[in-house]
Amino acid sequence: MTEAGGMIAAVVPIPSRARRHVQVADALRRAVMLGETPPGAALLELELAGRFGCSQGVIREALLLLQEEGLVQRSGHRGTRVSDLNPDEAVEMLRLRRDLECRAARRACAGPPGASGSLRTDLEVQLGLMEAAATAGDPYALAQADREFHRRLFAQAGWPSLEPMLLRCLTHNHRFKLIAGPADLAHTAQRHLGIVAAAESRDGPALARALSHHVATILDDGPSLLDDEA
Repeated sequence: MTEAGGMIAAVVPIPSRARRHVQVADALRRAVMLGETPPGAALLELELAGRFGCSQGVIREALLLLQEEGLVQRSGHRGTRVSDLNPDEAVEMLRLRRDLECRAARRACAGPPGASGSLRTDLEVQLGLMEAAATAGDPYALAQADREFHRRLFAQAGWPSLEPMLLRCLTHNHRFKLIAGPADLAHTAQRHLGIVAAAESRDGPALARALSHHVATILDDGPSLLDDEA
């Protein structure tokens, strides 16, 4: 890290010109999510361009992606800074996420019997990636697989316009948890087994209950979210 911005010290060169901004965004996202680039840190385009060996235009595109996810805040004269962590906001995002996922679960299970297609297989693939990440001791990789697990389940409802809202909630939930401190990664992965079983049963209320409990117990103060029925 540097003293000024807490930026990652070394960056792998970006091989593909067409996707440079995506790969730069991936590297920056990881640093922000893990707290290596702390809340409030300034992100200077010229400095980042030197680190990644690319133009400021590429950096600007990457920062715009992170802005869309709410991980950075851009202001004309003040530049770009990493978004702060707000515990109250984190809880509200959990509430919003729980509502979105539970409603989507009921809708997904109400579809015709053959509509689930490869859902179970897709969920088990992401669960396998979570377990592999837990074995490797990589909390960020586990969070990414966790995000894709919930994204795939939500997609079953057929609400693509709502998916960006869910993804923002997932991103901030994971960031808050990653920065909060070490977690039992194996347990985190195993917490998804009940969701897979409920999804396979096509029991909408059961899947909604499993998701409600799962979301509400992510953070230490999560159980307070069970004060009303999902």
